[in-house]
Amino acid sequence: MSGPPRIHIVGRKNAGKTTLVCDLIAALTQQGLRVATVKHTHHQHELDVPGKDSWRHREAGAAAVGILSPGMVAMFLPQDREQVGQQRYQLFDAVAFQDCDLLLVEGDLQADAPRVEVWRAVVGEQPWATTDNGIVAVVTDDVPLNLSCPLWRRDDVAGLVSRILQLAGLS
Repeated sequence: MSGPPRIHIVGRKNAGKTTLVCDLIAALTQQGLRVATVKHTHHQHELDVPGKDSWRHREAGAAAVGILSPGMVAMFLPQDREQVGQQRYQLFDAVAFQDCDLLLVEGDLQADAPRVEVWRAVVGEQPWATTDNGIVAVVTDDVPLNLSCPLWRRDDVAGLVSRILQLAGLS
C-alpha cells in the first residue's frame, strides 16, 4: 500500500522548521488538500505519559497500545530499531494516511524523498544544501552562497506551496 506523496522540511535546530510546516499546513488545507504530518526525531522520547493506563499497558508487555476517544485515536508501537528509508513511513501509510493528499515530514535529513531546507544565518552553520544535492530548495531570508537549488523567501508561502505541489505531483 502506498501513501500520499511525501515532502520533508529539514533544517538545523531553531531554523524555523515547525513554524514553516504550520504555515504550509494552513495554506495547503485552504486549497482543499488533506495534509498529514510526521515529526521525525533522532532522539529517544517517551511519547506516552508515564503512569497513564496506556503507558502501564505497554510496560506490562503489550506489543501495541491504542487509545480511542470520541475525537482522537493514538497508537504506541514500540520498535527495536529505527527503520530506514521508505520503511519508516509505511506504517503511517497503512494505518492513518490513506485518505490524505500530502505528507509533510518535519526532519529526517536522510529521507529518500524531496527535502526543503529551512536555513538562517544566525544558526551559525552553512546550509546543508551546499553539500547535499538531495535538497531541492532552501527557504531563507538570508542569502547563502554557492547553492545550485532554488531559494524561497520565508514569507513567500504561496510560492513555496506551488513548488511543493509540483514536487509532489499535485499541481
